[in-house]
Amino acid sequence: MYHGPACDKHGEMTRLRGAENLVVRPADVADGCVVTVFRVPPEVAGQRVDVFLQSQMKRTSRTRAQEILILSAYDGEGRRLRKGSRVFPEQQIVLWRAPWDETPVATDIGILYEDEHLVAVNKPANLPVHPTARYHKNTLINLLKASRPGEWLSLGHRIDRETSGVLLVSKSPLCDRTLKRQLEQRDDIEKTYVALTWGVPAMAGSDDPRHFRYEKTLELDLASRYKVKMRIGETADALYAATRFTVEEVRYATPERAYSRVRCELETGRQHQIRVHLQSLGASIVGDKLYGPDEAMFARSADGELTPADSALLELPRHALHAAQLALAHPMTGARLVIDAPLPPDMAGFWGALAPEERDARATGS
Repeated sequence: MYHGPACDKHGEMTRLRGAENLVVRPADVADGCVVTVFRVPPEVAGQRVDVFLQSQMKRTSRTRAQEILILSAYDGEGRRLRKGSRVFPEQQIVLWRAPWDETPVATDIGILYEDEHLVAVNKPANLPVHPTARYHKNTLINLLKASRPGEWLSLGHRIDRETSGVLLVSKSPLCDRTLKRQLEQRDDIEKTYVALTWGVPAMAGSDDPRHFRYEKTLELDLASRYKVKMRIGETADALYAATRFTVEEVRYATPERAYSRVRCELETGRQHQIRVHLQSLGASIVGDKLYGPDEAMFARSADGELTPADSALLELPRHALHAAQLALAHPMTGARLVIDAPLPPDMAGFWGALAPEERDARATGS
């Protein structure tokens, strides 16, 4: 099996697709290994192998990356690499890793709407939508295909693995092309999410502190070792992004410890847009490992190494973000289609355990 691609910080491809058939298989590698092939860009020539691999393994801690290198790293000719070896331009760095057991996922996929052209599902939290290096079988699209043998199915769009809620799946190539064109052009598409946040998001200068439009560009956070992390734009190349926020309710764990239920309406669809915008407004999403208390939790979670202290800080095992509603013109009939997904039990239970907003009375004891 092969997985890719990936880009270095200069935007060049470093993870190569289909390259497992172009490299020499080491004699000591067992059948069924997961194969990943990286190309060394000229600008990093001379780096140590361990430094190069750490820069490419974006979801893994440094300690885990070192372990993978020691056990799994070879060159394209099948020779084992040592962590102090120096890389050279266009070299192939190959990881031959034993297949790992997939993390159990929720397999009960609720159907919110279906006709002859498409099906809208209620994606459970922590179910990935498509195969990744860590999930091969336990993905939404594979589970759907297994339950509907012979049907043509294609994901219309994607949401993060930890995010729950509405997801559209096309049942024909024509519907798939039309739907994806609508989504790309944002042609009469309305996407609404619900987030539970630590604190209350606040935008300086807003006339209404509970309802406002937030417009901040986004770009890759090059200061983070996790090259999937975004930040508020600091350069001219940053991507335009806008979100409308409504603080629907504020509740409390203690008189000083507030949480918000926030309605988030997307005007653009950038990577991690809601999560970054809310973080910059001082109200990160509950359970967010990348934009919450400590970004290192992101790698520890991916490696299965979250500590009890991590879990206590996160409060929920996944980020509390839910795709609550999707409204659009039906890609084949043009009729207005509005699909709602109820708040899932984990978020509803967390919110229900908090006290309603009576801060003044609770704080004074009256």
